[in-house]
Amino acid sequence: MNHESLARGVPHTVPGAIVALSLSGKVTLRPEEGRTILFGRNRPEVDVCVGETDLQVSRTQGTLTRRDGHWWVSNTGRLPIRLPRTRLLFRDEDPVPLPEGYTPLFIRGSRDREHLLEMYVVGWHGGQPAAQHDAKTQHPKQWRLTDDEHLALVVLGQRYLLHEANPQPISRQHAAQILAELEPDTNWSAKRVEHVVADVRARLSARGVYGLVREEVGEPVGNALNDNLLRELVLSTTLVPTDLALLDRLSY
Repeated sequence: MNHESLARGVPHTVPGAIVALSLSGKVTLRPEEGRTILFGRNRPEVDVCVGETDLQVSRTQGTLTRRDGHWWVSNTGRLPIRLPRTRLLFRDEDPVPLPEGYTPLFIRGSRDREHLLEMYVVGWHGGQPAAQHDAKTQHPKQWRLTDDEHLALVVLGQRYLLHEANPQPISRQHAAQILAELEPDTNWSAKRVEHVVADVRARLSARGVYGLVREEVGEPVGNALNDNLLRELVLSTTLVPTDLALLDRLSY
């Protein structure tokens, strides 16, 4: 059975309009200040029904409101709403603006079910991006690292480059031991590893990468900051599996 998806774009419509789609329905609104879309389990009382048979989804799970030239998503339900980049939006938190284009929202319900609500904010192209079959492929945005930063992050993130399931960064103490073996004439310590990695996190956070500062991940932080950093570096191909050749000098 084929299911319509907004990921392919939307029919041509006015810039700034929003389209919301779930398994149970679809609604389109023009970009008029103050317009609101309600979504949740209670079909008679909401504009878009989502999670209709799942009692863990709230009857009114959230709202979309047009304000100050943007569409803002708010959570009014009991469950968090998951946005891209694993961002969680909880009840009564400040609304989050939706960017132009496609945004999927996920609500996790009972028995690990996830309910999808697709959003599409129409940009100035009018909705349907033009096909560009012969256009030159754009390379991902790679981040510039110094040699020391690159080596330290390959060591710290080697499990990500080895394609392990659910990888985590190795400890900075372990990373310092490996770096000291690779570069015995360099003063590598756990504190230096921590400073190097913190500098990279701060630099990428200032460039707009989300989840690299404590305020964005909440408590307890654990490995979340370095995990988010390493995932960004791998997804951007700043770190790639062939970088593991840097570790070939290790003695096992």
